Formats: sequence, structure tokens, C-alpha cells
Amino acid sequence: MRPRASLPVAALAATLALAALTGCTRNQPAGAGAASEGGITVTAADDSCAVSTATATSGTSVFSVTNTGTRATEFELVAKDGLTIVGEIENIGPGLTRSLSVQAQPGSYTTMCKPGMTGSGVGRAAFTVTGEAVALSGDAKQLADAAATRYVSYVRDQADQLLTATRAFAASYASGDAATAKTEYPAARAYYERIEPIAESFGDLDPQLDAREGDVAEGADWTGWHRIEKDLWAPDGKPLDGAAREQAAEFLVEKTQDLKDRVDAASFTVTADAISNGAIGLLDEVASSKITGEEEAYSHTDLWDFKANVEGAEVAYRGVRDIAAGKDAALVRSLDARFAALDALLARYGSLEKGFQPYTDLSKADVKALSDSVNALAEPLSRLTAAVLG
Repeated sequence: MRPRASLPVAALAATLALAALTGCTRNQPAGAGAASEGGITVTAADDSCAVSTATATSGTSVFSVTNTGTRATEFELVAKDGLTIVGEIENIGPGLTRSLSVQAQPGSYTTMCKPGMTGSGVGRAAFTVTGEAVALSGDAKQLADAAATRYVSYVRDQADQLLTATRAFAASYASGDAATAKTEYPAARAYYERIEPIAESFGDLDPQLDAREGDVAEGADWTGWHRIEKDLWAPDGKPLDGAAREQAAEFLVEKTQDLKDRVDAASFTVTADAISNGAIGLLDEVASSKITGEEEAYSHTDLWDFKANVEGAEVAYRGVRDIAAGKDAALVRSLDARFAALDALLARYGSLEKGFQPYTDLSKADVKALSDSVNALAEPLSRLTAAVLG
């Protein structure tokens, strides 16, 4: 999880839009709407978030976000419910510009920035998309529909395995079997890390399940995986008592069940741009917390999370690869090669099946090599959604 307070998450990141294309009334070519007008500019400062327009027409909207502040930031487009993240771009360093492409359907939204990639956001403003609903047609629609069907099935399968693994881990932890729980912890979390943008899209869930200690607002309860992680590895020598362990374990299972129920709902779906943005978001997770060793501050099982994030990103990419290949074959060749290179590099340190070495065992040269490989993949991956919608 990237740094985040109690609400909302993306992600949700969800980075993943949950708007179905059912009931669409007409087709609109890629590049329509805001994109055809040169994009929407966003100036993200430490205390403001200035968007160049408050409206766009339905179709592909491109937000070009420039960080003029002093901390890394993110930009979010949030649905009317105030929780669902329709699109986001994160880990924008000071002085940098990054672009977010979304297939915007008619409706009311909110834009905001998050300096430091935490908190409730600054510069919240209403954003309206007008026009008619947008749908793909012909071969493009068939490819997009197939990608969505496959990805939804993948998410549901991962959520099912996550729940099973979490129940086993929670039982071991609650019973006081710390040795078993420590071995189950990183393996169970891998299922979550592969589909983290989905959990983030349900804005209330990710903070409850995956918040790190420093992400929790003052006075709020700290719950989820990392609360248990700290207790298991307890560097301060103050482990929770039996009743508190049981409560923490029950809450973790309860919220994991909630996640599974939400993705199993008949209404749950994703769009092609949501899938590609999810891939980008997962690699952002690697760059912002896994590569630094911040995610698993007590267990140092960051490489399990790292690998699972990359696997989730690669599954999402493969889902829309055929769409992108028909529009930018060179980009697809680059992504194929760079995913393969990063996979090969990670294999030097272990595997999800056999385990990884603790992150603290890596040398500075190891971390730099991983960082360089992530950066090499991040650049072409950042262009994936534009290719999918182009």
C-alpha cells in the first residue's frame, strides 16, 4: 500500500473504474472529448490542485499533471459516491509531469491532489462529463469485452484464494502460533498485492486492510495486515494479548470477506482503460514503497509483495495487450521485453513458491538493479492506457 490515510483509496486506485458500458447509446472514437482538445492540465502544489477545466465531453480524457510542490503527489478522479476511484496517477515527483488517460462516461466527479500521497486530498473540485455514453464497436469492443471478462475472473479467483489463505493465517495468529503465522503472512498477502488496485477502488477497504502505522490518522484505529505484522515481529517487545489478537484476526478476515463479496457481485466489472491503469498503478506501488523497503517495515518480506505487484501488473497488461498491439506494436515489444527482464531479475532472489530472502539482506547494488529495472518498465508502461484508448 502506498502512504494513505483513512479515505479514500484508489486505487483503488482503484485505479480501476467500475463503470460498466451497458446501456451505451453511441460510439465515440478514441481521442474524442478532452483528448482531442490537447488534454486537461493539472497543476498540483503542496496546498492546491488547479485543473484547467471543470468539464469535459464523454470519451477519452487525458489529464496532464505537473507537480509544482515539494513532495511527491498523486491526482485522482473520483466518482460521485466520493469513494470509487475512476482514475488516478501517483508518485509524481516535484517538478515532474505525468499523464492519466481515462474513458470518461457522462456524470459528476471530483478531482483532487494528494501531496505526500496521503491524507484526504487538497483542491477538491467538481468535474462534470457531458455528452452521451461511450461504447466501443466491432473488433475493438470484442477485444475489450474479452479483456474485461478475463480480468474479472482473475480478480475473483485471487480474492477467493486470498480469503482462504487469510483465514488460515488468522487462525494461526489468533491461536498464538507465531512461527506458523510468520510463514503464512507473506504468502497470503501475495493474493492481495496482485489485485491491490481493486481493493483501493473500494475506497474504505484498503485503509482498513493494508494501512501502515504512519498512514493512520491520529486517534484512528490501526487495523489490518500491518498491525498484525508489527505484533508478530514486535520490535518494541509489547505483543498484543490473546483477546486483542483474536479481535485483530477476526477483523482481517471480515474485511477480506467484504472484498470478496464486492468483486463477486454481479454488478462488478472493469473497463479496458481501468485494467491498463491498474497495471500502471501496481508498478507505482513497487516504485513508491516496495523498492524502498517501507511496506514491510517489521517482517522485511517486501520481495513477496514486490513480485506479486509485478505479477498483477503483468496479468493486467496481458489482458489488454492485443488491443495495444494493434495500435502501437513497438510499445508492446518494449513492454514484453522489460517485463521479462524484471521477472528474471526478481528470480535471482527467490520465488513466491519457495520464498524470498529478507529485503534487508539485499545490497545497495541489488536494490539499485531492481530500481533501474522498475524504472525501465515504468516509462513504456505509463503509455499503455493511451495506446489502449488511442
